[in-house]
Amino acid sequence: MGTPLGSFIRAKRDSIQPESLGLPDRGRRRSPGLRRLDLATWAGISVEYLTRIEQGRDRNPSPAVINALAGALHLDLSEHNHLRYLAKITSDECSVDIRPVPPPTDVRPSVLRTLRLLEPGVAIVTNRLGDILAHTTGYRSVTTGTGLLDTARPNLNRYLFTDPRARTFFADWDDIADEQAFDLWQAPSLENLEWLTAELTPIAGPDFTRRLNRHIVPRRGILRLNHPAGHQLRLHRETLELPAESRQLVVFLPADNQTTRAIDQLTTGKQAVS
Repeated sequence: MGTPLGSFIRAKRDSIQPESLGLPDRGRRRSPGLRRLDLATWAGISVEYLTRIEQGRDRNPSPAVINALAGALHLDLSEHNHLRYLAKITSDECSVDIRPVPPPTDVRPSVLRTLRLLEPGVAIVTNRLGDILAHTTGYRSVTTGTGLLDTARPNLNRYLFTDPRARTFFADWDDIADEQAFDLWQAPSLENLEWLTAELTPIAGPDFTRRLNRHIVPRRGILRLNHPAGHQLRLHRETLELPAESRQLVVFLPADNQTTRAIDQLTTGKQAVS
């Protein structure tokens, strides 16, 4: 059975054109990208060992091996950090007796008070699984009519991949879907990740599973939303990590004057003065 670490290494290997590294063209082959032999040689390990890692038969490569693979794959800093994280959650120490469990949904009172201080701004408390645990009235105004907050336990991933309205609401749906799928690997625990993916995979289809297994580090830009009322919103996202409980406080700030006016209309219910 494969592992997150093995699938990431294989995905990165498949994405590299040998010619870009100055390697010769070795003719037709069954799969694209860098050959396992070439990667193993560059990393200074045997092909057999690399095969065991990719196939999940070796779950405990040393930090030196992980760093060598990162160098051979020409990973940037964020990709290298992701590789180290996957090695950690793939290790035997973290893989013993994995039982999918939902994460807790409580939010500390002090965090809720902080959220109230941001009113009527647009802000949420969320976790790496995409659960929206608390939000301001401003966030509700911005998402009214989209269906995002309509369920008892709203989850951004479930909404993105299963509600057709999401593809209209998020102007850059593909980019946001990539972001969310990548963020799942930063889940509070592998057990939490297993819980969500077991629930989501059967109903989300290949759009979800393909992104989850691709491990592409997203380039996060301005969030563009198409509100059902006709407003086009452009928002900066400022994220405050709450590491004690593996949560995030995300504040959405208008990126232009048009968005500022639109949010004011949505939150106050008033029409703009021309």
